[in-house]
Amino acid sequence: MSSSHTSRNGQWYPPEWPERIRALAAGELTPVTPRTAATVMLLRDPEHEADGAAGPGGAAEAARSKGPVVHMLRRRASMAFAGGAYAYPGGSVDPRDARPLASAGPTGAQWAERLGTDPDTARAVVCAAVRETFEESGVLLAGPDASTVVADVTGADWEADRAALVARELSFADFLERRGLVLRDDLLGAWARWITPEFEERRYDTFFFVAVLPRGQRTRNASTEADRTVWVHPRDAAEGYDKGELLMMPPTIATLRRLAQYPTAEAALAAAPGEDLTPVLARARLEGDALVLSWPGHDEFTKRIERS
Repeated sequence: MSSSHTSRNGQWYPPEWPERIRALAAGELTPVTPRTAATVMLLRDPEHEADGAAGPGGAAEAARSKGPVVHMLRRRASMAFAGGAYAYPGGSVDPRDARPLASAGPTGAQWAERLGTDPDTARAVVCAAVRETFEESGVLLAGPDASTVVADVTGADWEADRAALVARELSFADFLERRGLVLRDDLLGAWARWITPEFEERRYDTFFFVAVLPRGQRTRNASTEADRTVWVHPRDAAEGYDKGELLMMPPTIATLRRLAQYPTAEAALAAAPGEDLTPVLARARLEGDALVLSWPGHDEFTKRIERS
């Protein structure tokens, strides 16, 4: 995919979209079936001990009064999908994520009701959320029992397991069983669901979750897909987007604006049950020679593209 371009803000907009939208409208393009995916907005309060990374632009962590900070990564510019954009740790569901495993959270049926899927898909999505967070940030939402979380996963043996998970040489269920750990999916809060537009060639049906960084654990850039990781106040990241300094996809900036409303990480997690999980899917329409892109319920992303 060629590089994205932006206008007055940092909205990710691939330059090939207009051509693909017109092809879709003419019946010359068949939409790709989206892959199910999960991403986690990992939060902590500023006073929590962590890696102390500065926000985008090198600014020091803002005052505690701004509320919690969120862990973000910048996708490498060479990435085919959303290269150069800031996002959260996450990725596609592995078929093995649906395997039964010991968990401390809701039942498969309860997760299915919340996510709007069948139980098997719900279990896989939740497992993928925890697995991808460990793979990409080195944070593990699991513990010896339903009331504890592992405090340190930085040793060489943990890194070997993480690498095996990334290489798909080890399933997450087998990893937890071998370690004698319980999935702490009760620490996740489902937050949003966005589906990549039909005119994009790489499509994902992504479930967004929120979680609080477990005390004692630290994030790190463990992803080969990112060239930078940051802890940043949602409001500061949104301001960077508004100024055109930070590239982001619509779901990223939309969730950042919601997170900016909460005074603490725990407050955001507590608010998750009230968040709307109605899937957001972009629409495109032709108005003469112009294209109009819109995301239902999110007017700020509406874009009119004149034919050049």
